[in-house]
Amino acid sequence: MLPLSLLRTTVGHPMLIELKNGDTYNGRLVSCDTWMNVTLRDVIRTSRDGDRFWKLPECYIRGTNIKYLRIPEEVIDMVNEEQLERQRQGGRGRGRGRLGLRGRGRGRGRNSRGRGGARGARGGSGRGSQ
Repeated sequence: MLPLSLLRTTVGHPMLIELKNGDTYNGRLVSCDTWMNVTLRDVIRTSRDGDRFWKLPECYIRGTNIKYLRIPEEVIDMVNEEQLERQRQGGRGRGRGRLGLRGRGRGRGRNSRGRGGARGARGGSGRGSQ
């Protein structure tokens, strides 16, 4: 189970986020991105001491500040079910595999000199050219 797929499945569900500075945020996940930046709605923020509380309508948290996420068990079960369903459908359905057809792309070729083939950005008519 990949962390981002788990996080994307959590959209719309409640979750708890603890930051590296000790503050905690409880709210419903609105969105997330590949850097684990998250947006929460109907948030209750608790100070690291646990003695102060703030109610926020919406909150954006940068992924680099997150210490851990607590996600409901029902969401984890949903992700497991989705993975089983994908396996039943067969394969991943992405890419050509490890040693796909014709190598790893076009490349530079044998007789080319840098960008643009034989006469590219490095020039093909100067000293040392063929």
